Amino acid sequence: MTSDTPDLLGDADGRSTRWDAHRQRRRAQLCTAARKAVHRLGPDLSMDEMAAAMGTSKSIVYRYFTDKSGLQAAVGQAVLDEIADALAQASRQQGPAQDRMRAMIEIYVSTLAQSPNVYRFVIAQQGASMSSFLSTVAEAVAVPLREILGDADPDGRLAALWANGMVGFVRGASEDWIDTPPAHRLSTTEMVELLAGWLWRGATAVSRIRTTGATS
Repeated sequence: MTSDTPDLLGDADGRSTRWDAHRQRRRAQLCTAARKAVHRLGPDLSMDEMAAAMGTSKSIVYRYFTDKSGLQAAVGQAVLDEIADALAQASRQQGPAQDRMRAMIEIYVSTLAQSPNVYRFVIAQQGASMSSFLSTVAEAVAVPLREILGDADPDGRLAALWANGMVGFVRGASEDWIDTPPAHRLSTTEMVELLAGWLWRGATAVSRIRTTGATS
């Protein structure tokens, strides 16, 4: 091969790179469209309904995601990554550990309140993404807990145990809350304060918040 010979391999690599970038952009666009469709119309859309609401065809969706499970997994990963990133940032903020814990609870509860349909769509697929998400959240929650425990927990095991318990508690309570009919549901602020109170003060938080409005 001489210097005048076309670099066919280079051209092929360039086209492949451009195609990969285009495919990633298109997948991201379709994920966003699917998320908006679920937010408006609910988590139980058929693929025909989903594609129509996304403004595309089912064949296009299948081309990028293979099937509904693939689309659901992609949307779920994007949503869970957003929540995990927000929680991680909150855990690293300046200020008392208790304030950071409350901020993390608020992020989680507010996410459910803003779009229950999207949350239900995401958690309907219980797989590696959800397991990884819960582990990531527990790691973020453990950050302020390690500060609280200090020398009493030199290897961080108690903080990890406490964090996993808190994550399960907040997740379970929040999902029950969002499934409650709106007319009988606590407000987002009330729910955040109640969960934060339960985690810090136990059962006495209910009567304290109900009677005085105290949040600390």
